[in-house]
Amino acid sequence: MKLEFTKMHGLGNDFLVLDLVTQTAELTPALVQQWSNRNTGVGFDQLLTLEPPTVPDADFWWGIYNADGTHAEQCGNGARCMAKFIAEQKLSPKPSIRLQTPKGIIETQLDSVDMVTVNMGQPQPEAEQITITTSTGDVQLLRVSMGNPHAVIFVDNIHHAPVATLGAELTGHSEFPEGANIGFCQVIDRGFVRLRVFERGVGETQACGSGACAAATAGQVLGHLGQRVKVSLPGGKLKIAWPGPGQDLLMTGPATTVYSGTIDA
Repeated sequence: MKLEFTKMHGLGNDFLVLDLVTQTAELTPALVQQWSNRNTGVGFDQLLTLEPPTVPDADFWWGIYNADGTHAEQCGNGARCMAKFIAEQKLSPKPSIRLQTPKGIIETQLDSVDMVTVNMGQPQPEAEQITITTSTGDVQLLRVSMGNPHAVIFVDNIHHAPVATLGAELTGHSEFPEGANIGFCQVIDRGFVRLRVFERGVGETQACGSGACAAATAGQVLGHLGQRVKVSLPGGKLKIAWPGPGQDLLMTGPATTVYSGTIDA
């Protein structure tokens, strides 16, 4: 069976997007791994599926698979790409779309042809940092839920941060029984940070939208950052606005369509 797909990216965080409203497919971890292989498949960080919703106040159900075939609960860059995909495929005439996820509903707003704002809901940060002992010493981090689990480490120099090794060790640590996305954040001033993220089930990516939201949240909780923050990732910049506890967080950034094709399922 042939499936139509679209390849997209948000700041280099790349996706294979499937319309499962007008198509049907049975996805397995092995199939996702096969497609995600950058040498023999399409190659991507996450696979995104668009499906009919199961609740009346959502426009679509949105599925997220990591490159290793595991499920993810949230993906900020993916949400922006999905909003653009829906518009380009003419699946809805509305500029504002409500996407159902395993952790609730998020709302996207198509600001222009390439820019999208996502209401990511209310961040759930812990009040204080914890210390975790690793193979290279003790590490302080703040846990933040954006609907998916994050841990943010503040570093002096993002370029020297051991993202690959420490990120891999922490994402599999017993403190995170479901795994976690590990962010390494360097504060430049109260409105600007640099960030690299080791994503569970993927590894380091060019950008992580929910990771940028988690870093901005953690920085504000710890008194490092203000309510509006520009986050610079290897793939580009995102704008984060969070008024504070009990309020929704908004993320704004680009979404890019690369190409469309068909794939065997």
